[in-house]
Amino acid sequence: MERGLLTGITRVSKESIFSDLNNLEVVTTTSEKYSGSFGFTEEETKQTLEYYDLSLNDEVKSMYDGYHFGNADIYCPWDVINYVEHLRYDPEAEPEAFWINSSGNDLVKRFIDKADATTRDEIEQLIAEKTVEKRLRLDLTYDEIDNSIDNLWSVLFTTGYLTRTGGAVNGAYRLVIPNREIREVFIIQIQEWFK
Repeated sequence: MERGLLTGITRVSKESIFSDLNNLEVVTTTSEKYSGSFGFTEEETKQTLEYYDLSLNDEVKSMYDGYHFGNADIYCPWDVINYVEHLRYDPEAEPEAFWINSSGNDLVKRFIDKADATTRDEIEQLIAEKTVEKRLRLDLTYDEIDNSIDNLWSVLFTTGYLTRTGGAVNGAYRLVIPNREIREVFIIQIQEWFK
């Protein structure tokens, strides 16, 4: 194979010059390169909706926008596509949470089970639309995930439960819940796990 593309939420483990898998270019959601490729830009979202004679409104924006990858503001493409599909058959369809049910959430639940009072307070701050400032391990591999409760923030960030506002300051990012869909997940599912 001359070239290939691997995608996922964590780094490939044992990727190095001394392994069979080397010379990888790692592009994360904080990288400027390909920043508009991790989802739909606002213009792409508008074009998708307009193709079906629909328009971008505040409700769609608050539900599916809010991610910041590199230097681009991004909409969740899975949500936009599914919402448009629903609208095609039911013009009165309301935006709903499509993304959250597209994968398992066991990894996040595992962290929540280990969370201390400080972590729970920080989750409450996020639900209240505040930010938390955290250092992220963007080089975190799956083998290292359970090493520390602090890795929770990196996992929540790389899996789309959180996004950043601005760039890193002294190695730390200000994290927020990206949109209404994810806030509802925090309120319903994550608070339930804390109980």
